[in-house]
Amino acid sequence: MTDTATQPVADTAATRTDDEPAYDVPADATAHTCSYCGRPFARESWLALHRGLAHPNELDDEEIEAFRAAHDEEEASLSTFRLQALGALVLIYFGFLMVYALV
Repeated sequence: MTDTATQPVADTAATRTDDEPAYDVPADATAHTCSYCGRPFARESWLALHRGLAHPNELDDEEIEAFRAAHDEEEASLSTFRLQALGALVLIYFGFLMVYALV
């Protein structure tokens, strides 16, 4: 898996057609590029997620394991965010309820 290493932006230029968007990567940034479509990503986990979702039939065993690990990590992060958001909404709701009761 040579394309998961960070590469200078000059090496990440992908051939694109008119229906594909141009990617605006800063000149001093490094990017992980997809070996299938040439799309740049800032993080290796984002590249693994992209491969698993956009190119599932083309992956080898190592890339599948990287996708599963990145997916599990992303799912855990989303679960934590959902719980925090729910807690914040409950606090806001009861805060407004208490203010309404006092006014």
